[in-house]
Amino acid sequence: MTKDVWISISNRQHDGPNGENTMIFDTAGSYFFDEEGVSVVSYQESELTGLEGTRTSVMIMPNQVVVDRAGMLTGRMIFREGMRDSYPYDTPYGQLTLGIDTRSIRHSFDEKGGSMEIDYVTDLANTFVAKNHFQISVKEMEKKNG
Repeated sequence: MTKDVWISISNRQHDGPNGENTMIFDTAGSYFFDEEGVSVVSYQESELTGLEGTRTSVMIMPNQVVVDRAGMLTGRMIFREGMRDSYPYDTPYGQLTLGIDTRSIRHSFDEKGGSMEIDYVTDLANTFVAKNHFQISVKEMEKKNG
Protein backbone atom coordinates (compact mmCIF):
# COMPACT_ATOMS: atom_id res chain seq x y z
CA MET A 1 0.00 0.00 0.00
CA THR A 2 1.34 3.42 -0.96
CA LYS A 3 1.20 6.15 1.68
CA ASP A 4 1.98 9.85 1.95
CA VAL A 5 5.24 10.55 3.76
CA TRP A 6 7.64 13.30 4.74
CA ILE A 7 11.09 12.83 3.17
CA SER A 8 14.33 14.40 4.44
CA ILE A 9 17.23 14.34 1.99
CA SER A 10 20.87 15.28 2.47
CA ASN A 11 23.54 15.11 -0.21
CA ARG A 12 27.12 16.02 0.70
CA GLN A 13 29.59 16.30 -2.16
CA HIS A 14 33.36 16.74 -1.80
CA ASP A 15 35.02 17.55 -5.11
CA GLY A 16 38.66 18.00 -4.10
CA PRO A 17 40.10 21.50 -4.47
CA ASN A 18 36.67 23.18 -4.49
CA GLY A 19 35.81 21.78 -1.07
CA GLU A 20 32.50 20.46 0.12
CA ASN A 21 28.90 21.30 -0.77
CA THR A 22 25.91 20.07 1.20
CA MET A 23 22.30 20.25 0.09
CA ILE A 24 19.58 19.47 2.63
CA PHE A 25 15.85 19.62 1.98
CA ASP A 26 12.54 18.18 3.12
CA THR A 27 9.61 17.38 0.88
CA ALA A 28 6.34 15.49 0.77
CA GLY A 29 6.25 12.32 -1.27
CA SER A 30 4.96 8.77 -1.44
CA TYR A 31 6.27 5.53 0.05
CA PHE A 32 5.66 1.86 -0.64
CA PHE A 33 7.04 -1.13 1.34
CA ASP A 34 6.53 -4.84 0.72
CA GLU A 35 7.31 -7.99 2.70
CA GLU A 36 10.13 -8.88 0.28
CA GLY A 37 12.14 -6.01 1.73
CA VAL A 38 11.65 -3.62 -1.19
CA SER A 39 10.89 0.03 -0.48
CA VAL A 40 10.06 2.74 -3.02
CA VAL A 41 10.30 6.44 -2.17
CA SER A 42 9.05 8.93 -4.76
CA TYR A 43 9.07 12.74 -4.78
CA GLN A 44 9.01 15.77 -7.03
CA GLU A 45 12.31 17.66 -7.30
CA SER A 46 12.26 21.40 -6.63
CA GLU A 47 14.03 24.56 -7.69
CA LEU A 48 16.30 24.08 -4.66
CA THR A 49 17.82 20.90 -6.15
CA GLY A 50 18.15 22.44 -9.61
CA LEU A 51 15.99 19.61 -10.98
CA GLU A 52 12.58 21.30 -11.00
CA GLY A 53 10.19 19.41 -13.27
CA THR A 54 11.79 16.04 -12.47
CA ARG A 55 10.24 13.16 -10.52
CA THR A 56 12.71 11.02 -8.55
CA SER A 57 11.97 7.46 -7.43
CA VAL A 58 14.34 5.59 -5.13
CA MET A 59 13.92 1.80 -5.02
CA ILE A 60 15.70 0.25 -2.04
CA MET A 61 16.26 -3.51 -2.33
CA PRO A 62 18.28 -5.82 -0.07
CA ASN A 63 21.34 -5.80 -2.39
CA GLN A 64 21.05 -2.58 -4.38
CA VAL A 65 19.48 0.86 -4.64
CA VAL A 66 18.12 2.24 -7.93
CA VAL A 67 17.48 5.97 -8.40
CA ASP A 68 15.28 6.81 -11.39
CA ARG A 69 14.72 10.37 -12.57
CA ALA A 70 12.17 11.33 -15.21
CA GLY A 71 11.19 14.74 -16.52
CA MET A 72 13.51 17.68 -17.19
CA LEU A 73 16.41 15.37 -16.30
CA THR A 74 16.27 11.66 -17.10
CA GLY A 75 18.60 9.01 -15.76
CA ARG A 76 18.94 5.77 -13.82
CA MET A 77 21.64 5.27 -11.21
CA ILE A 78 22.27 1.78 -9.81
CA PHE A 79 24.17 1.49 -6.54
CA ARG A 80 25.65 -1.90 -5.57
CA GLU A 81 28.10 -1.96 -2.69
CA GLY A 82 31.66 -2.59 -3.85
CA MET A 83 30.67 -2.30 -7.53
CA ARG A 84 31.26 0.29 -10.25
CA ASP A 85 28.49 1.14 -12.70
CA SER A 86 28.12 3.75 -15.40
CA TYR A 87 24.97 5.31 -16.66
CA PRO A 88 23.81 7.78 -19.29
CA TYR A 89 22.40 11.01 -17.92
CA ASP A 90 20.15 13.02 -20.25
CA THR A 91 20.18 16.75 -19.57
CA PRO A 92 18.69 19.69 -21.47
CA TYR A 93 22.24 20.28 -22.77
CA GLY A 94 22.90 16.75 -24.01
CA GLN A 95 23.83 13.31 -22.69
CA LEU A 96 26.70 12.51 -20.32
CA THR A 97 27.96 9.13 -19.15
CA LEU A 98 28.90 9.15 -15.48
CA GLY A 99 30.59 6.43 -13.47
CA ILE A 100 29.53 5.47 -9.93
CA ASP A 101 31.80 3.54 -7.57
CA THR A 102 29.60 2.55 -4.59
CA ARG A 103 31.65 2.33 -1.40
CA SER A 104 28.87 1.49 1.08
CA ILE A 105 25.09 1.24 1.42
CA ARG A 106 23.25 1.13 4.75
CA HIS A 107 19.46 1.04 5.01
CA SER A 108 16.68 0.08 7.36
CA PHE A 109 13.04 0.28 6.28
CA ASP A 110 9.70 -1.12 7.43
CA GLU A 111 6.03 -0.35 6.75
CA LYS A 112 6.32 3.03 8.57
CA GLY A 113 9.41 4.32 6.78
CA GLY A 114 13.12 4.27 7.55
CA SER A 115 16.47 5.61 6.44
CA MET A 116 19.29 4.97 4.00
CA GLU A 117 22.86 6.18 3.45
CA ILE A 118 25.06 5.67 0.39
CA ASP A 119 28.73 6.63 0.08
CA TYR A 120 29.97 6.70 -3.53
CA VAL A 121 32.44 8.32 -5.90
CA THR A 122 31.46 9.75 -9.29
CA ASP A 123 33.67 10.10 -12.34
CA LEU A 124 33.36 11.37 -15.89
CA ALA A 125 35.41 9.41 -18.46
CA ASN A 126 37.36 7.82 -15.56
CA THR A 127 38.28 11.27 -14.20
CA PHE A 128 37.33 11.93 -10.58
CA VAL A 129 34.33 14.24 -10.13
CA ALA A 130 33.33 13.96 -6.45
CA LYS A 131 32.97 11.88 -3.30
CA ASN A 132 29.30 11.77 -2.31
CA HIS A 133 27.32 10.94 0.82
CA PHE A 134 23.57 10.63 0.14
CA GLN A 135 21.07 10.22 3.00
CA ILE A 136 17.32 9.86 2.89
CA SER A 137 14.89 9.53 5.78
CA VAL A 138 11.19 8.67 5.37
CA LYS A 139 8.50 9.24 8.01
CA GLU A 140 4.74 8.85 7.94
CA MET A 141 2.88 12.13 7.84
CA GLU A 142 1.14 13.06 11.07
CA LYS A 143 -2.59 12.48 10.86
CA LYS A 144 -4.59 15.49 12.00
CA ASN A 145 -7.74 14.97 14.02
CA GLY A 146 -10.86 16.85 13.04
